[in-house]
Amino acid sequence: MDKNLKDLENESIFIIREAYAKVKDLALLWSMGKDSTVLLHLVKKAFMGHCPIPLIHVDESYEPEEMTNWRDDYVKRHGLRLIVGQNKQALADGMGPHMGRLVCCNALKTVALHQTVKEHKIQALLVGIRRDEEGSRGKERVVSPRSAGGEWMYKDQPAEIWNYYNLHTPKDVHLRVHPILHWTELAIWEYILSESIEIIPLYFSRNGMRYRSLGCAPCTGAFPSQASSVEEIIEELKLSNDSERAGRAHDQEEMYALQKLRKTGFM
Repeated sequence: MDKNLKDLENESIFIIREAYAKVKDLALLWSMGKDSTVLLHLVKKAFMGHCPIPLIHVDESYEPEEMTNWRDDYVKRHGLRLIVGQNKQALADGMGPHMGRLVCCNALKTVALHQTVKEHKIQALLVGIRRDEEGSRGKERVVSPRSAGGEWMYKDQPAEIWNYYNLHTPKDVHLRVHPILHWTELAIWEYILSESIEIIPLYFSRNGMRYRSLGCAPCTGAFPSQASSVEEIIEELKLSNDSERAGRAHDQEEMYALQKLRKTGFM
């Protein structure tokens, strides 16, 4: 592992251990994507190969079947604790992308996450977002306090100086903790290669198409690619100028779409 990856790893493990030491009820938000799977690997590395916290997957019910099958198999093989959150009432009422992608994402992701956090009394979530991934995420802090309703106050965030993270908060304050915020997409894939991390096969080319970002099937598109290995993905990224989330339909719905979703508590 080169020095840059080792430095990224060390900083992330420091953040994970700080959160675990200072927060009573901690969980990891896991989408099965490359970033949250790298975060899971870092948690296990921080605790000698053990993951001492539960994983939360918010299941919109619209993910490709391959994703949920891979999830269940991966959890079973690695002996992980998984909480599956779902807004069952919204689904029973017919909620779906046809009602508007921002409306659907709010109901099936944001509200479902709020419900799951409340039901399981989760004080803080480790979340695998990165600043370079999308504009609103570039405004985040490593530790982000949320309001009682789960809202993100992006105009009023605590300063973070010299690795001092605001984890000394009342128990009724919900926190989002972002241990890989300082990573890049390229660094994620280089780390996956260096650590031989198992990744869901949807990231690799099939019939000339692959996914760069994963989500529910109606709103996430594949793009032309011949990259069928981690090494080939790394080389492809070095030559690409395309946005990582170009295939995510809700990002294109309207101006500042993802920021509007994230303000209400979206991942």
